[in-house]
This record gives sequence, structure tokens and C-alpha cells, in this order.
Amino acid sequence: MRLPPSALPADTRRRFVELLGAEHVRTDRAARLAHAGGRSYLDLIRLRGGDASGAPDAVLTPAADEIPAVLAACVDTDTAVVPYGGGTSVVGGVSGADRGHAAVVALDLSRLNRLVALDEVAQTATFGAGMRGPDVERALAHRGYTLGHFPQSYRYSTLGGWVATRSAGQASTGYGRIDELVHALRCVTPTGELRLGRGPASAAGPDLLALVVGSEGALGVITEATLTVRRIPPQQRYEGWSLPDLPAGLRALREMAQRLGPGLAPDVCRLSDPDETRSTFLLSGSLPTRLVRGYLAARGRNPGCLAIFGWEGEPGQVAFRHRAATRVLRAHGGVSLGAAAGRSWLHGRFAAPNLRDTLLDHGLLVETLETAAGFGELPQLYARIRRSLRDSLGRVMVLSHVSHLYRGGASLYVTVLAARDPADPVGQWTAAKRAVTETILAAGGTLTHHHAVGTDHRDFLGAEIGTAGLSVLRGVKATLDPTGIMNPGTLLTPPS
Repeated sequence: MRLPPSALPADTRRRFVELLGAEHVRTDRAARLAHAGGRSYLDLIRLRGGDASGAPDAVLTPAADEIPAVLAACVDTDTAVVPYGGGTSVVGGVSGADRGHAAVVALDLSRLNRLVALDEVAQTATFGAGMRGPDVERALAHRGYTLGHFPQSYRYSTLGGWVATRSAGQASTGYGRIDELVHALRCVTPTGELRLGRGPASAAGPDLLALVVGSEGALGVITEATLTVRRIPPQQRYEGWSLPDLPAGLRALREMAQRLGPGLAPDVCRLSDPDETRSTFLLSGSLPTRLVRGYLAARGRNPGCLAIFGWEGEPGQVAFRHRAATRVLRAHGGVSLGAAAGRSWLHGRFAAPNLRDTLLDHGLLVETLETAAGFGELPQLYARIRRSLRDSLGRVMVLSHVSHLYRGGASLYVTVLAARDPADPVGQWTAAKRAVTETILAAGGTLTHHHAVGTDHRDFLGAEIGTAGLSVLRGVKATLDPTGIMNPGTLLTPPS
């Protein structure tokens, strides 16, 4: 690994040691490499190629009450700060701040790892921002509760990272996106602490809480958040279905979202296109052979579209909601595959990134992108994304699925596999990503549905929120972070 020497000045390091203690200020090679990037394709290609130039000059692990003093020291010494939770960003959100400052430190929040409070009357819980997904669920399960937020990065990502990026868990159709679950938070900025959120709802001016949710560390450091929790559901029912084709599947999902509505639609709704369906069954070592044969017998040569649905709650409610969804699915040509397919998905739902490592070992380009659009725009958006990727990459596999439902539309998640250009793998994907992003925006899709902006999408942000919107964000950043030390280059293009 090619790791540049730490640029942290000795006097700055001494100041950090005085504030935190030597054990919480690390400039050694191992600590810096461990925080050298996120988990995007570009991050992994650079690191696999030995390029660790994005590594911070130091890694700080403060306690919550030490963060204000740390940020003050960073302002005084012109040290950029990259808030670091689980390091799972796939859009360049933790890939090293732009080098417009004297030094860069990663602010590792792993010490903010506790359940602060559980209000069983209001059914809310307050967490330290550094809690990883399994820690969140273990702490709540001990008291009989769940947050129900399970992004694919669940095992490694943190609650603070979910809030900072407006994450959407796999069961968000039922449990809600993270931004729908947040009631209150604390965010330390270079100019002071924000304590936002009071009561179940408020009309006290514009919602500043929503402004911090999704701020990606560019305004400050989220240290604590209060979110809605629920009692652990006594029953889970997951099963697979086959729909004749993607249009029929989308019509079924739209009817679920609009006719059944919130509370009755399945908590998990996933619909794979024919290519992803084929790949799923080719890789279905965990599925019983009889299930695969039954699926193929039901559809013949046409693989149709595999769908996974999940219901959680009281047994009577689950049965009622299941019957309602079954009527919709059968009306659109759906064929039930039973519980084995649902259990298989549930068992392996966090495993896809492991397969990516193997594919990278074999010289492939492997990356994902996602968006969302109204039901009317989704079919054309889907077709144009596929065409754009084929035009850019030539021989390519494009696997897509719908994973989050709304009354007016749904998300679209795309996995891309192609032969990697050994001469310029970074340039190959950068060009393809730019082209497909322009295609998505032109077709009415969102810039991002749940991966956030990071550095990958920042140059396109104005296309979604407009010039006036960018000015508002820049004004907020200038107020809260006047010297521009907070995760520079993420969310907003640094001023020239």
C-alpha cells in the first residue's frame, strides 16, 4: 500500500493528545489504512491497486462530550474533519476530504456506542451515533423492541451514518425510512451544538431537524439521535412469488401501495427484473431443488420476475395483510413460490457484498446505483438506464430490482457487471456513471434514493434541487462551518 506520510503537524497532534489522550489519537499505518476509504467500486479499485492516498493524516476517537473541543481545535489548526461511522459509503462519502486544508483527520465515532434511553410510553429510543446495526438491535431486543432498520450494510454501518445519509432499510415499506423514524438529534457543529426535535410534531418554522438528516457530515457531527421503535413482532412471514413480467409486477406493486396503503402493504416488497431473476436462481444453492424446478415449471422458458414479500406483526394482522396481498398478486398473474424462497432471501440478505469481492478478484467491474421515480416514469427509466449502461460499457450485465414502495412510485436498484478495463478502471466507471446519472435525471428519476450524495453525485445536485437550493445549502454551511472543515468535498463542491 502506498500511504503518504502523515501531514498532521506535531503541535496539532499534541493538542489533540491533550484533549483526548494518546490512545485516542492515532497516526500509525494500520489506523490510517483502516479509514482510507469507503466501499464504492472506485474506493475498492484504488485500495486494491495499492493507492491509499485518501487516508486521513490521523484517526481520532473522541467521546461525545469531547467533540466540541475537538472541532474547535480543528478550526484553529485548519484541520479538515471526516466523520466516520462504519465506513460503508458507496458514493465517496468518507473517501478523504479535498486537500484544501493543512491536514485531514477521521473522527471515528465508535465510542458513541450505547443505548442512551428507551421511552416505552412514547416507544422511542435514543442512541449514540456510533452504534452499529447489530448493536442497536441487541440493545433493543433485550427490552423487547426493534428499530426494524436493515440496510444491506446493516452489519457494519452505524445509526449515525443512517441518519446522516437518509438511509432506507430493506423493510422500509413497512417500518419507514430512517428520516421518517427520527424524532430528535444532537449535532455538534464548529459554531455550536444543534439540539433539534421536540414533541411528536411541530409547526415552529422550517424543519431544521430534516435539514441535518441527510447532511452527510458536511454541517457537523451527529452524536445522538432519538428514533421510533416498535415491539418485536410475534410473527414473521416471508415468501416468494413469480410475476409474469416486469410490467405486471409493477402494476401489482402499485395496487399494493395505493389500494392497500400504509399498514396493509407488505413490510418488505422486492421485485426483480428477468435478468436478476435468472441470476438469483443460477446462484440459488441455498434453495431446494424442488423449488427451482417448480418455478421453472410454472414459467417455462420465460423466467418471469421473482418477488419477495414479508409481513411482520400480530398473527391475525399478518394473516389479514397476507390475504389482501395474495388477492392483488393473483389478479396480476402471480404464482406463489411458498415460504422457502422467502426464508432463503431473509437468510442471505446481507451477503451480496461478499460476492462482489470474489467478482473483483476475477477482473470484473462490479458496482451498484439506485434511483426512484413515479410509477408512470419507472418503465421508461428502467429501459433508459439499461441502454445507457450498454452504450457506455459494451458487454454488460444489468440486474435490477424494485425494493421500496411509496404511494406514488418506487425505488429502482441496479447492479452492474462488466469486464474491467485493466488500463483505466477508474476512468471506465467514472464515464459510465456520469452518462447513466445524466440519463436518470433526464428521465425524471431522483439523483439518489438512499445512497446519498457523497462526492460521486455532488456535481449533479443542482439538477435536483436547483441553483436556489444550492445557495440555501451553501448559506447553511457557511453559518455552521464558516472555515469549511466539515467533510469538505462531500455533498457540496468546495468553493473555488
